[in-house]
Amino acid sequence: MAGARGLDRVERPRLYEQVVERLLDHVIEQRLRPGDRLPPERDLAERLGVSRATVAQALVALEVLGVIDVQHGNGAVLRYRPSSAAVLRGLREHTDRLPDIVDARSAVETKIAELAALRRTPEDLAAVEDALEVMDRDIARGGRGLHGDELFHAAVTAAAHSAVLARLMTFISDLVRETRIESLSQEGRPERSLESHRTIARAIRAQDPAAAARAMLEHIRLVSDVAVLRPE
Repeated sequence: MAGARGLDRVERPRLYEQVVERLLDHVIEQRLRPGDRLPPERDLAERLGVSRATVAQALVALEVLGVIDVQHGNGAVLRYRPSSAAVLRGLREHTDRLPDIVDARSAVETKIAELAALRRTPEDLAAVEDALEVMDRDIARGGRGLHGDELFHAAVTAAAHSAVLARLMTFISDLVRETRIESLSQEGRPERSLESHRTIARAIRAQDPAAAARAMLEHIRLVSDVAVLRPE
């Protein structure tokens, strides 16, 4: 029936999306420029009358879209000043594609882990261990382990010795980064992700392809549990 879509249910913006809008208003009102810092989470929560968890989710959303850079010990730093409409559109697109990214990772990275267990060399194992150490040190200092996480998955991909699968991972690397930021920004997630990585590494070291694939699948299920996909 023509025009029926005009009576579709109206979706109410989620609270963190409203906070994103307020933060962008603050950037404009205060004439912040790239390199300027946003107020600390605690201050933002008090001024906006919301929980710190909601503020944190809004900041993660802005980080995923590249609007801010969250630095341990330095807070949220503005990278560029986008329009509110562009950011909100980007948030909806990001949320819509997250399940597809998880599907792609489940299909590709489980096979990569399986092959890594079969084909890894001593040099590959050393790279995997180095990545775990980088992530461990960052988390111990209060960081999220983002760089170490990236190094770990790159090392496992290299250990699979499959040029085609490596190219596929390169192709989706920006999308995977979105899930990485979302996941490692969840409370307690960096430590759980690191332990999950260690389980994958043990299976690869033991040359157990089935265990490696299973551990990678469990890891992806873990990291795909993010706040933006949960009902409010």
